[in-house]
Amino acid sequence: MTDTWDERKKAIENQYFHKLEQELIEKIRSETQEKLIRKYCRNRCPKCGDEIRPLVFKDVPMDQCPSCGGVWLGPKDFAALASEDRQTWFEKWFKEGSLLSGGKTRKAG
Repeated sequence: MTDTWDERKKAIENQYFHKLEQELIEKIRSETQEKLIRKYCRNRCPKCGDEIRPLVFKDVPMDQCPSCGGVWLGPKDFAALASEDRQTWFEKWFKEGSLLSGGKTRKAG
């Protein structure tokens, strides 16, 4: 009778440690994956993966991909561009609906 109880205790103990090990393995796996992503994606274009290059446009720093032409701005950079060029291309871009109509501009009137 004691052998059965001892075996049950060992089985429960093994199950407990197996669960702890699996949780630890998953934690290490996700931390490692995050480190790899941060290491290999730094200064890379999220669209095509090529290296992005910094540039300054109207005193606003931004990043541009030379391959696909994508441009990335920070939240404050976008606001700075919007306030500086309020009555020019920026306003036309949004008011004429070029973004909403899939790149086609609508004529007013």
